[in-house]
Amino acid sequence: MNNSISIGSSAMLVELSIRSWTGRKLDKSVSAEIDVAKNTKTSVVNANKNLMAGTGVLDKIIKYAANARAWHISQTLPWTDNGSRLLPMSNFMVYKDQLGKMEEGYNALVDKFIDAYPNLITAAAFQLGDLFERTEYPQIHTLKQRFAFGYTFSPVPNAGDFRIDINEEAKAEIIANCNKAYEDRLNNAMRDAWERLQDCLTRMSDRLVVDVVHGADGTPSHEFRVFRDSLVENAKELVDMLQHLNLTKDPMMEQARRDLKHVLDKYDAETLRESFTARTDAKAQVDAILNKMSF
Repeated sequence: MNNSISIGSSAMLVELSIRSWTGRKLDKSVSAEIDVAKNTKTSVVNANKNLMAGTGVLDKIIKYAANARAWHISQTLPWTDNGSRLLPMSNFMVYKDQLGKMEEGYNALVDKFIDAYPNLITAAAFQLGDLFERTEYPQIHTLKQRFAFGYTFSPVPNAGDFRIDINEEAKAEIIANCNKAYEDRLNNAMRDAWERLQDCLTRMSDRLVVDVVHGADGTPSHEFRVFRDSLVENAKELVDMLQHLNLTKDPMMEQARRDLKHVLDKYDAETLRESFTARTDAKAQVDAILNKMSF
């Protein structure tokens, strides 16, 4: 796999930042009470209260944010430690359109929460009983600042593109270090794509196993392992995404993707659940793809 290429024209960097108020508060007095009750020798308990207990509205926002982050990761590849990820240009418009919809959905949930906030505090007070403390709740005019859905796009720096006024020897060393860092990041990004494929194939191989079980009289029979439709649906989504994530145009990855697509085009989830022939054939093809893979 030759990763010494520049991907500046085939990908860009995107950084997604979603901030949410957790609605959690450490209760030091309750923590201390538990330590005393359990006769601990030092402070070992942190008792956190759910300030929105029993209301559920904030939970929807936090879950929405988690799903948005998971989707973002599925559409991109790792690049830097600070959160920037590689977004293939071939998927840019689809990604940006969906991200915009997610931002609208997130903000709508936040607005709904803010509007209901005074009533939610009253409802939470009933649930919390003696643990309720009104001063622990942010003022409504500052609460919205606890929430944010933001993202930035930026170009991928070109390998070797380094301009600085220092002596040539030092400059060459710095450029070499920068090029190595670039190549390491690209290798890591492509390794992530390979690992997604390997994980998908491994799960399929495991769930498509046909176990041989023996009855009380010793007669053998076949037993199919159970799997959900998501096993096949997730594999199809990955097959589609790998067309974009294969930034280095690795022919081995493309062949593995095509081979898996062939299996998925041939058999649906219901057929794989019910047919011994389909299941064993699909597993054999999946295992063959796995056996060809090397990192």
